[in-house]
Amino acid sequence: MRFMMMVIPEGYGSAAPNAAPSAEVVAKMMEYNKSLQKAGVLLALDGLFPPSTGARISYAKGKPTVIDGPFAEAKEAIGGYWIIQVRSREEAIEWAKRAPMADNEKIEVRRIHEMSDFPEDVQKVAAGFEHLTR
Repeated sequence: MRFMMMVIPEGYGSAAPNAAPSAEVVAKMMEYNKSLQKAGVLLALDGLFPPSTGARISYAKGKPTVIDGPFAEAKEAIGGYWIIQVRSREEAIEWAKRAPMADNEKIEVRRIHEMSDFPEDVQKVAAGFEHLTR
């Protein structure tokens, strides 16, 4: 099973566009990343720029509207993520609990859909993209 572990740092929703973690914070995170890699569960990871550098596209009556960040209504913002492959939700949670997070930071753990999770009719219309879900 694949899971996404999303980092939700406190205050990131209003962080400056050039906000970056310290070398000390990154060093601790790299040790954690290495443990995921050594265990053979790490599939991907990335940090994200603050929402102030992003855009949201909302849709009404089939028409897209672009809103540039920061987003006043956002209470939480994703700062980065890992994608891991483990045997269970409990194992994913155990990995998340080991992350070197600061006080008041959060990690949200969510399972990623596999093609086999969908009904046959959905799998049929999605044919050709199976390689992207592994």
